[in-house]
Amino acid sequence: MTLTATRFDWVRQLVHRESAIVLAPGKEYLVEARLLPLARRMGLSDVDQLVDAVRSRPRPDETRQIVEALTTNETSWFRDGDPFTGLTSTVLPALQAARGPAERLQIWSAACSSGQEPYTIAMLLEDALPGAASRVTITATDISREMVERTRAGRFTQLEVNRGLPAPMLVRHFQRAGSEWEVAPGLRRMVTARECNLAAPLPRMGPFDVVYLRNVLIYFDLPTKQAILRRVRELMRPDGWLFLGAAETTLGVDDSWSRVVLGRTSAYRPLKGA
Repeated sequence: MTLTATRFDWVRQLVHRESAIVLAPGKEYLVEARLLPLARRMGLSDVDQLVDAVRSRPRPDETRQIVEALTTNETSWFRDGDPFTGLTSTVLPALQAARGPAERLQIWSAACSSGQEPYTIAMLLEDALPGAASRVTITATDISREMVERTRAGRFTQLEVNRGLPAPMLVRHFQRAGSEWEVAPGLRRMVTARECNLAAPLPRMGPFDVVYLRNVLIYFDLPTKQAILRRVRELMRPDGWLFLGAAETTLGVDDSWSRVVLGRTSAYRPLKGA
């Protein structure tokens, strides 16, 4: 059954209000595909019934599930590669030179999905930085409670580890847990996962030396992008580094950043006095 225009508009407004994500006209098929499993779990036959039920008797848990179902959780290990190469080749040496030996490095993986990005960072730093478990804190956040819980668990299926995780790293940093793979305890101690809505006032965190905010801004309108970049900058060290997705930039969005070319990728740094 095709989602009616009125019901789609209600879902679109709900998602924008709660997460600032923009669902453009033409995304009705996406809404139906993502919400049908939720409708079935609630004992309803289709998405129209789900929308009508939640509209008539709004409950925070059900509206949250709708919003979470419509957020994108596409991820993989070492996704896009170059931002991780830039971390170890340029950013980490620069931070080591600027920080005292007793200072902890704080890294934020925003919109972490099920945890592949923060654990990728953790593996790289454990291999590159002696005693990384006691010198690095990685904060992993996501709007989805389910994704945060999965990141905390640090467990991945064989299919998930097959998506970009080199076999030597799997052997070195994971252990078998039944039919799944579990991140080694040392890596898990480096990663703290928590819920965070980037489009709302951010919790007290940081200050961060490095922020990975990749493949997130593309889902927001310009004012929301500007607000997110401003709030992220406020949580960063003055000489911190920001990684965005390959299709994202601060140029023309927020002029308070300088772009630094790192091989085949770029990073952004807060401008002094901005």
